[in-house]
Amino acid sequence: MLRSRRFTFLFSCLLALIYFPFVKARAGIFGTVRGIVHDVQHRPIQGAQIELHAKQTDWKRSAVTDGEGSFQIDAVPAGDYTLRISRDGFRDSELKLVVAADTAPVRHFPLELASVNQKIEVHSEADTIDPTSSTSSATVTRSEIAELPGATRTNSLDFITSYTPGAYMVHDQLHIRGGHQVSWLIDGVPVPNTNIAANVGAQFDPKDIDVVEIQRGGFSAEYGDRTYGAFNVIPRSGFERDREAELVATFGSYHSTDSQLSFGDHTERFAWYASVSGTRSDVGLMPPEQQEFHDNNNGLGLFTSLIFNATPKDQLRFVGSTRGDYFQIPNTLDQQEIGMHDVERERDVFANFSWVHTVNPGVLFTVAPFFHWNRAAYDGYLPSAGITLDDAPITTNHNDSHYEGGLANLAVTRGRHNARLGFYGFAQQDDAFFRIVNTDGTPSPSPQSSQPHGSLFSLFAEDQIRLTNWLTFNGGFRYTHFSGDVTEDKTDPRLGAVLRIPKLNWVFRTSYGRYYQAPPLTTISGDLLTATDSGFLPLRGETDEEREFGLAIPIYGWTLDFSNFQTHALNFFDHDALGNSNIFLPLTIERARIHGWESTVRSPRIAKRFDVYVTYSNLMVEGSGVVTGGLIAEPGELCDGGGFCYLDHDQRNTLAAGFHASLPWQAFVSGNLGYGSGFLNGDGPSHLSDHTEFSLSAGKSFGEKFIVNFTAQNIGDSRYQLDNSNTFGGTHWNYPRQISGGIRYRFHF
Repeated sequence: MLRSRRFTFLFSCLLALIYFPFVKARAGIFGTVRGIVHDVQHRPIQGAQIELHAKQTDWKRSAVTDGEGSFQIDAVPAGDYTLRISRDGFRDSELKLVVAADTAPVRHFPLELASVNQKIEVHSEADTIDPTSSTSSATVTRSEIAELPGATRTNSLDFITSYTPGAYMVHDQLHIRGGHQVSWLIDGVPVPNTNIAANVGAQFDPKDIDVVEIQRGGFSAEYGDRTYGAFNVIPRSGFERDREAELVATFGSYHSTDSQLSFGDHTERFAWYASVSGTRSDVGLMPPEQQEFHDNNNGLGLFTSLIFNATPKDQLRFVGSTRGDYFQIPNTLDQQEIGMHDVERERDVFANFSWVHTVNPGVLFTVAPFFHWNRAAYDGYLPSAGITLDDAPITTNHNDSHYEGGLANLAVTRGRHNARLGFYGFAQQDDAFFRIVNTDGTPSPSPQSSQPHGSLFSLFAEDQIRLTNWLTFNGGFRYTHFSGDVTEDKTDPRLGAVLRIPKLNWVFRTSYGRYYQAPPLTTISGDLLTATDSGFLPLRGETDEEREFGLAIPIYGWTLDFSNFQTHALNFFDHDALGNSNIFLPLTIERARIHGWESTVRSPRIAKRFDVYVTYSNLMVEGSGVVTGGLIAEPGELCDGGGFCYLDHDQRNTLAAGFHASLPWQAFVSGNLGYGSGFLNGDGPSHLSDHTEFSLSAGKSFGEKFIVNFTAQNIGDSRYQLDNSNTFGGTHWNYPRQISGGIRYRFHF
């Protein structure tokens, strides 16, 4: 009954926002392209024809400049575009644009008088810096994912760690800026998952991604709940295909394969895309020793994306996915000899439906109901020898989570304003089962089942005010109400400013924000805690305060970006093991502080054949105080002697650098270098040794339909202990060298 009332309340709030009068809207994946076309004397040019074409699909829009030389194209999905401007008596102009979600910068486009010898002026440099956004972000396209060695693998997150400063994989979890709570969005709609570190399988197959927008700081009020990173995925739509299918098949060392069959087609009003993918390998999770034992992984996934332009003002979008993953939990040599065979099974299903309505020019409205089901099931089994090492118990940990909710976005892009108002909420129901079977002769505690439930409601409003052509202010707030084992209300401000230096076009940005992260619904009590000498307090949400400033510099098509940030957290989320078991439960640490410097370098296409990138982060992650919620195994101070000490995912320096080169005869080669200075060694303060890996891929196209490629990851086979934390069994080593070959074949159906 209570669940029904919660869902009715959320649905009523959603309907209220849908019919809220006089409010304008923007969806979370769209940007606005607007500008002023003028001659060399800065006089406006009326009647200029504007053609905007997506770089990798058939998507296109057109406009005509008005008496002030202005034009505006709304509802432009984030990504790379070509803009062509033509007007009788002037040289045609063609240039590249990068459109980011929820942005609407005003650009100036000068046209020169036509000459006898030259009619078209082509600008090869892409406009990659938004002079109005105070968010630290990067946009990665499907072509960049395809070029990065190993990035298209189903369980790979290399497309994030290679292009995002301070992003790294440790104990099989993605971390950014020292934390592992991140938000995934699909078509601008969040895919909620409050369970921290419960899953190790991939949320999305990179092969299904068209564009992903990576945000890591200075979030607007629209992106609200996770301080450390937000990934807005725009999936393949079918607009890039004409009754075409694509087969991707790979095979490599450790009996690995990663294959996909996808289909897509489009008309003027309808586009669809669907894929089925399968993967397996003898090396799935990071092993606890240099040699891999009992580490198989396999998975199967289905994905679809549908877009229908019902009317010129109404677009309907649907995205659905279902995945299943199976992981053997890696063994040490001693565990292998006694026949341990613990496994992790995961399931993930989500679906969201979006209605995007253009009310009038500059006004967009979106409503999106969604559903998400996530399951993580750890099963421990008695070894074939009938004993365990050190009389370790046999553990079982199952958790099912269901989320039902909706999102509504309302905004307006008019003149100097780019305002937004929105709502986001969901109801959550969990079904958890814990069991520990003792093997030391003592009685086993009774299994525990629980069905906690909760809900979250968020309301946000913000405005981006362009005071001048070189100064923009961003301001807003986000209110969040959470109800579960605890009830919490938070109202968080978001402030930012952006200054563009004329002529140089350097962009300075600064931001201040507070964030609230809802806690997991995990709860545990009774015999299970008594048997493991542990306690459990209700989990409270993490609250964060972040300050950041940055500088972006464009130089001849190159983009240099630098940022400095400080994050102070209360009730910082982490996790610990339940006694001597493989059941890992969340906990909150009283305080944490994270601060660092970040830099990125992205080059243009040099001579149309070669480009490079560099990302670097200098980071410090520290915690202090006591455990304030969740699993309490050691109730004392976190740090000996009080004060602050390093947390287990502290790594001071992280670097990724790479290149892609197009060679003659339709061949290509790409390389990626990854470096880390080493994570915390035990309880510290010393750190593990630094480590370096280099990966390389090469291939050749045979016409437009057939591509052959080879990839060598960790080509030098450098082996090192990555960390010795307590997730999925403790110590982890990096992956060994893996060599694979593949084909990509496209055909019509």
